Amino acid sequence: MNAVSTNAATLCAAFCFSILLNVAHAQALFATPAAALPGTTPTIGALYAAIGDKPAIIYDAPSAKAQKIFILSRQHPVKVLVKLDKWIKIRDADNTVGWVESASLGTNRTVQVSANSAEIRVMPNPNAAIVFDAVRLVVLDATGPAVNGWLPVRHRDGQTGYVSKSQVWGD
Repeated sequence: MNAVSTNAATLCAAFCFSILLNVAHAQALFATPAAALPGTTPTIGALYAAIGDKPAIIYDAPSAKAQKIFILSRQHPVKVLVKLDKWIKIRDADNTVGWVESASLGTNRTVQVSANSAEIRVMPNPNAAIVFDAVRLVVLDATGPAVNGWLPVRHRDGQTGYVSKSQVWGD
């Protein structure tokens, strides 16, 4: 082999190695559990978080120089898709995808009512008394992990109870 062939082979090997490193890095990003992300509570769910106490700007790319897509209100639940440095790729209940600064996520977990009306019950049982009804798009605090399809929740007015997971998005 001549010097040109040796250099080309070395360059090709380095290029292939860098591709393998990038693939491994991407796999690690996608495998990063949301529980390891700031603002999530691992005991409630692994892939969901909520916007913090201030509204958050959602961008079309992981940069403050990217195009601003929309603003999510405070405590709005989101699904964490990818974590990249100080940016997190999220999806909301409407399946809108965008990027938010990781500092914009809060520590509370919330869910959003996805049914026309969700019955919040005194106990995790479909025959239990109804404490209150929450209409579509109402955001509720998740106060613990879901058990047997029921999630303990609290309305911002202070009322508490259990909601069927089939009636909410975010857990």
